[in-house]
Amino acid sequence: MTSATDFETAAHSFLDLVAQVKVSAWNEPALGVWDVRSLVGHTARAILVVEQYLLADPAPAVTAPDAETYYTTVFSQYTDNDAIAARGVAAGEKLTEASGEEFEATLNRALALIAQNGPDRVVAIGPIGIPLGEYLRTRVFELVVHSMDIARATGLPHGLPTDVVANVADLAARIAVRKGDGEDLLFALTGRRPLPQRYSIL
Repeated sequence: MTSATDFETAAHSFLDLVAQVKVSAWNEPALGVWDVRSLVGHTARAILVVEQYLLADPAPAVTAPDAETYYTTVFSQYTDNDAIAARGVAAGEKLTEASGEEFEATLNRALALIAQNGPDRVVAIGPIGIPLGEYLRTRVFELVVHSMDIARATGLPHGLPTDVVANVADLAARIAVRKGDGEDLLFALTGRRPLPQRYSIL
C-alpha cells in the first residue's frame, strides 16, 4: 500500500521538523489565523485521526471511492473552515514538551492498525465511507502541505522525500482536473498563463 508508506514517511518528516522548531518561533504567524503552534496542532491531527477512525466501526458502504472524490465533493460539502480553524488553535494550546513523544507513539499505533486492516477497510468519517488506502492519501496531502507551511514559517527545511512530494502534487493535479481546471493548470505549468489570483483546489 503506497499510501501507507507515504503516510509513515510524511508523518516522520513532520515530527522531525517540529522537533527542530525553536521555542521563540511557536507564536510566529504561520497560515491564516494560525500561528506555528496552532498549525502544528492542526497538522498533528492528520496522525491522530487515523488511529481514532480505525478503532471505530467501519462504514457500511463506500460513498467516496478515492481521495479525489473526497476533496472535490465530500470535503466541500462537509467542511466548516471556522470549526477547523478553532480545532487547530485548541490543539495547539494543548501542546507540551511531551507532545512529540506522544505523537510518535500514536503514529506507531496507527501504523499497526493500518497493517492489520489493509487498504480496503472502509473508514467511516461521519456519513462518509472511504477505503483506508484512499483516506491515507488525504492524510499524506495534509502532512506534506502543512509541513511545507511550517517550514516556510520557521525557515527550517521540511525534509520531505521527493517521491512523497510528487505523489501529493499528482493528487493536487488530479483534483484540479476533476474540478474542471485541468486546462488552466496545464497552461500555468507550461508558462502559457498564470492561474487566477488566489486559486486553490480546496
